[in-house]
Amino acid sequence: MGMFNYLIIAAMAATFLVVLIGVLSMGKGGEFNRKHSNKLMRLRIIMQAITVALILIALWFGLE
Repeated sequence: MGMFNYLIIAAMAATFLVVLIGVLSMGKGGEFNRKHSNKLMRLRIIMQAITVALILIALWFGLE
């Protein structure tokens, strides 16, 4: 498994972590959710875009 694959896995894990934090804070509610929910959603979109871009680059160049 190449280094690029580890980068993709790390990006996927980071995306999952942001989604998990967002869902848990939304479920709990409170001050943290009111303060950070929009920032977490924007961060999720950015992380997803990075992850998808890395996967597309790997597919385009045939990286393993």
